[in-house]
Amino acid sequence: MRSLYRIAAGLTAVALVVSGVRAIQQVARAGRYLYTADGNRFYIKGVAYQQQGTIVADASNPTLEPSTYIDSLANGTSCQRDLPYLQQLGVNVIRAYSVDSSLNHDSCMELFSNAGIYAIIDLSLPVNGSIASTSPAWTTNLLDLYLETVNTFAKYDNVLAFNVGNEVITQSNETDAATFVKAAARDVKAYLNSIKSSALIGYAAIDGDASWIVPLANYLSCDPSGSNSGATAIDLYGLNNYEWCGNSSFEAAYAGTEGEFAGYNVPAYFSEFGCITAGTPRPWTEVGAIYSSEMSPDWSGGVAFSYFPATSSQGQFGMVNISSNGSVITGQDFDNLAAQYAQASPPNSPSESSAGSTSYPSCPQQNSTFQASTSLPPTPNLSACTCLENNLDCQFTPTTSNYSSIVGSLLDYGCSLLGQSGGSCNDISANGTSGTYGLVSQCDPTIMLSYVMSEYYSATGDNTQSCSFGGNGTVNTNAKSSPTSVASSCLSTATGTFVPTLPSGVASTTPTGAGSTSGSKSSSGTPIAALDGRIFVGVSVLVATSIVSGILTLL
Repeated sequence: MRSLYRIAAGLTAVALVVSGVRAIQQVARAGRYLYTADGNRFYIKGVAYQQQGTIVADASNPTLEPSTYIDSLANGTSCQRDLPYLQQLGVNVIRAYSVDSSLNHDSCMELFSNAGIYAIIDLSLPVNGSIASTSPAWTTNLLDLYLETVNTFAKYDNVLAFNVGNEVITQSNETDAATFVKAAARDVKAYLNSIKSSALIGYAAIDGDASWIVPLANYLSCDPSGSNSGATAIDLYGLNNYEWCGNSSFEAAYAGTEGEFAGYNVPAYFSEFGCITAGTPRPWTEVGAIYSSEMSPDWSGGVAFSYFPATSSQGQFGMVNISSNGSVITGQDFDNLAAQYAQASPPNSPSESSAGSTSYPSCPQQNSTFQASTSLPPTPNLSACTCLENNLDCQFTPTTSNYSSIVGSLLDYGCSLLGQSGGSCNDISANGTSGTYGLVSQCDPTIMLSYVMSEYYSATGDNTQSCSFGGNGTVNTNAKSSPTSVASSCLSTATGTFVPTLPSGVASTTPTGAGSTSGSKSSSGTPIAALDGRIFVGVSVLVATSIVSGILTLL
């Protein structure tokens, strides 16, 4: 019976592709909920769809995060192979954590669209392509990376949302990073609006203590201006929640979470769920609770983790294995989830007409467990940063092509030298707690380094040796002014917000009627090699926000 199902599902998918029929409906946000074009409430019945990259297990990687990635949406053959199984699971959404904007995704995205499956696309990349937890910044290289990914996927009609972060904040003393996540949401949303894309902007949060998780959620969907504007707010909140283990119950696992998020102002879902117990298949009985009348007032479904095998510090996830000949082998986890999803029948309420409009409340106040300021960093300005780079008197000219490996240590060294010379690295620092952002903190780390090198060069009376930095610096004989004067000239007006555009040379794509809209319908693995290498200069080399005795501490 199962094999007949798979054959039928596969033939149906092929027929849709050949005929050109579009099975996907547009999904719109009304108030705190999602609705399809026919007016029905839309619930995410999803699965994480990301083959795991390389994991380096060492003390610096306690959670076993991959250091590389495999773009599962760039392999049409694999997507064709997996589609019947995704259909057997009954999913309507897949979540992809890392994608390569230089590759072609037409086959997978069109195949899934024709099968009625939406995609939630994370914009970040492993290690160097995301906002850091402990030394956060929102810089030109990250903005360009995110926009190029948006641009690649904007033409597909089944993109439900783009996530600007996944578990960036993992504990209360990292909540200052929320200011940078919110700035990313603001700028990517402005770009989406400018190209008339209707995809939602989301964030996937780690679960944690309510003392900071709830304020974080409220902060990401609030309006700092107090004018009920959604310009800086996310459209879709995800919570990676693993509280339900085995055959638990709503009262034991979810009642507290439901109470904490009661009345939350934007659509919310479990962006990951599926607790594992060693040696025991997951029964997935939480599905019945997630899609019940007890949780539907505040939650719009969830994404089960994970279709492919995935190793983590919690253990081994995965519902299928891929054999040596490329075929799919399903496990008991797969069968159990398919059965639970098939039984899920969430309430089709409230009606779209009674859902109202989304409101954006004032932001939560800072306290001992929540540290994010309502003063956000500016939109990173590439032209201003390029102006600065071209006019600095000491420029970073690395002796190695793998310059991302040395930028951090050179910044540390340069800031130490500046501190000893009576200077500081304030101009490249960013502080999400105080809401103060140095003029150069919006530029990518290589430009920050050139600025620090130039500051030290100037402090030592333009001593040529002071620009060397182990042979990685070169004096710019065309420079006419001091570093601070150049920064003031190039960046003094680059302190506000604007609608960002794609980097020079990147062709824009035209949205084809995206899979979702924010607001009501009536209101309208391999690292990327083709992009500017500076995009991948480690965000981990960016500056920390604390300065002691004028010396910037790098993490």
